[in-house]
Amino acid sequence: MSTTESVPAAEVVDGVLQLTIATAAAGTSMDFVLINAGTAALRALDPSVGAILLTGAGANFCAGGNVRDFAAADDRGDYLREKATELHDFVRALADAPVPVVAAVQGWAAGAGMSLVCAADIAIGGPSTKLRPAYPGIGLSPDGGMSWLLPRIVGRSRAAEILLTDAIIDAEQAVRLGILSRTVADDDIRAEGLRVAQAFVTGPRATYAAMKKLLAQSPTATLDQQLDAECDSISAAANSKTGREGVDAFVAKRKPNYVGLT
Repeated sequence: MSTTESVPAAEVVDGVLQLTIATAAAGTSMDFVLINAGTAALRALDPSVGAILLTGAGANFCAGGNVRDFAAADDRGDYLREKATELHDFVRALADAPVPVVAAVQGWAAGAGMSLVCAADIAIGGPSTKLRPAYPGIGLSPDGGMSWLLPRIVGRSRAAEILLTDAIIDAEQAVRLGILSRTVADDDIRAEGLRVAQAFVTGPRATYAAMKKLLAQSPTATLDQQLDAECDSISAAANSKTGREGVDAFVAKRKPNYVGLT
């Protein structure tokens, strides 16, 4: 049995869709059997899913694309276009997901692996976590949305420096830049990522979806447009089952029960 076959590509556990993106095979490079299975699971997202967890199954979150496969392709351009298209389908499906996306970033996140860290809503790392664009070293340009995501996290000038110099970013710097949300002990990264994801399962899912929608549109919206969008969103939320339960629970001084509400 291959490493890929022994690792569930997409598995729902206690309301969390766990997506494995790389295994110990091929040096923890991105596994497109797993990526494509993840895309299919995201497109057919089960209503029971309250959060998504991205993780690698080996020592690293993801070491990027398999460069040996690039080199072996008869037409490298066609091959890279195919792989980038598959990866971008996955990134689009992640972006469209109405539930929070958490990344448990152990070890290295390089190349497209770093892109997926940037695509997560919350990224948990550890002291040994390192990120690197890795594209200049093999003479390629970014994929996985990095050229769009990274500037929106760290700013255009800093993103340009990171990409052009192929910077290695340690965990402490990644937290300062906002690429990682925070760090925990290396041995606790996966468990903490799962804990964070599971906390969303019983939370106000409609609220999370509304927040994600507002955050997604904010980079291209004017302040005036964003204020209007916030007004429409909070007004709609106030009359929703989720909004009513939240407000009523606050007034009654009890814990809200959002399970099954929209």
